[in-house]
Amino acid sequence: MNFLIISILLGILMLVMAGIAIYHKSMVVAIISAGALSLFASILYLLLAAPDVAMTEAAIGSGLSTIIFFYVLNRIRTTDEKKEDGEME
Repeated sequence: MNFLIISILLGILMLVMAGIAIYHKSMVVAIISAGALSLFASILYLLLAAPDVAMTEAAIGSGLSTIIFFYVLNRIRTTDEKKEDGEME
């Protein structure tokens, strides 16, 4: 019974995080919620007795993807600031 409740709770949290990632106007909030979605998915994989998939999802989905998204967001903002200052042609 506890497994069912935890699975349903994780599913609801994943849906909420996906909705935030899709519809929120702030890119930072969207990236964080996508990382949280991936973290909840890795917890669900762990509960489903797939520790190898859970570790991969946590490392790549939650960790590496979030870092890459923030790096790209920083690069885009830097490029936009240079365009506004007239440094790029």
